[in-house]
Amino acid sequence: MSSRPVFLSAAEVQDHLRSSSLLIPPLETALANFSSGPDGGVVQPVRTVVPVAKHSGFLGVMPAYSAAEDALTTKLVTFYEGHSSASAVPSHQATVLLFQPNNGALLAVMDGNVITAKRTAAVSAIATKFLKPPNSEVLCILGAGVQAYSHYEIFTEQFFFKEVRIWNRTKENAEKFVNSVPGEVRVCSSVQEAVTGADVIITVTMATEPILFGEWIKPGAHINAIGASRPDWRELDDELMKQAVLYVDSQEAALKESGDVLLSGAEIFAELGEVVKGVKPAHCEKTTVFKSLGMAVEDMVAAKLVYDSWSSGK
Repeated sequence: MSSRPVFLSAAEVQDHLRSSSLLIPPLETALANFSSGPDGGVVQPVRTVVPVAKHSGFLGVMPAYSAAEDALTTKLVTFYEGHSSASAVPSHQATVLLFQPNNGALLAVMDGNVITAKRTAAVSAIATKFLKPPNSEVLCILGAGVQAYSHYEIFTEQFFFKEVRIWNRTKENAEKFVNSVPGEVRVCSSVQEAVTGADVIITVTMATEPILFGEWIKPGAHINAIGASRPDWRELDDELMKQAVLYVDSQEAALKESGDVLLSGAEIFAELGEVVKGVKPAHCEKTTVFKSLGMAVEDMVAAKLVYDSWSSGK
């Protein structure tokens, strides 16, 4: 084992984590362990967020330890609201640190942007596997940023859809998405057009006010809500939040960080890990929402997989 930490760039992380599908089995285990409480061996506080008010930014710190994986990590993530998609500096930047659990030695420092994109999409795919309606044919993606690409990649690997639609506030970015990915994707001119009749909907936007409304949703549809990660931001309206069966990654985090949950007053039915464990049912016959905020244990799983892959190829 190297006595000095290894530094892995975004390209190197991508090389060791080519398919998000590789993350699904270990993430399912980690989600189940997290939702098992102390017996699951996962120690993960709700992220600490430090505002950088002068520059309209935030620094998030996300540590986690898993006894099952015997892995210890923390992710540092910055988010600056004012950065547009045209900026040379992305709005979100992340770094993951992996430590040796038995002595605290730093094993690796790796780019966290690829990890964040791929583990988030993989968790959405897990939720969709359990919660999507039978015979789902239409997939809709709202947003055309990094998470749209990572979700499209794993969703087209894991599921078959007869039609894929995309909407983005800036149509040019939606068209760029369509021209950048394999397969046929239809650009829609409005959210309502995009989601009407859709079986599975993914919201990966920068919205701070609701853009998706319950009256537009096909009964029994499944929604993966990824954006609106602050307590005063929304993507989904009250009607949708209250008519759907609501699943979350972490109940504690959702009740602290999610504007969609807090401002709607919607009741959380279950954590995704409880569904994976089989202790709570997956109501795929009803309209469902999976509100994803992202968890440190998910970053840990991905970072360990990357490091183990790097170590085996040394």
